[in-house]
Amino acid sequence: MKLIIGCLIAFAIMSFAAHAQTGSGKQAFYQAMASNSASVWNKQLEAVNTLAGNDRSAFHGALLMRKSGAQKTPGQKLSMFKQGHKLLEGAINQEVKNPEYRFLRLMIQENAPKIVGYNNNITDDARLVKASYKSFPDAVQKAVLSYSKTSKALKGLQ
Repeated sequence: MKLIIGCLIAFAIMSFAAHAQTGSGKQAFYQAMASNSASVWNKQLEAVNTLAGNDRSAFHGALLMRKSGAQKTPGQKLSMFKQGHKLLEGAINQEVKNPEYRFLRLMIQENAPKIVGYNNNITDDARLVKASYKSFPDAVQKAVLSYSKTSKALKGLQ
């Protein structure tokens, strides 16, 4: 009986992780990135924690950096930002040509406060995102297109 329950739980977790990597999971992720709600961010942080490998690092890191701006003290903001930065950059270093990871970094870099000095890759990331746009899954294409409406680096993307 314990074996059956254990298998069902494992199957549910794997199904959720696979779902999180598909269109609706990506759509929820990008909606969370666009949100200003800590509860939405926290829910997505739980969801991306079920992912494996570089996806987990990249998405978790981007969400932490997004969430860092809502922290109460400058020290908390910087600490959370650095934690997310380490995760996202680690994933990018493992998959340098992954255009979705580079899109995540582009969004963060265009919106990060200048004082953190995280803005050195905007041009290269935008170039890769534009070149890869048609190969993104639909949910990611929608997120890129939506973001491009306010992005200086992706201006004019269609």
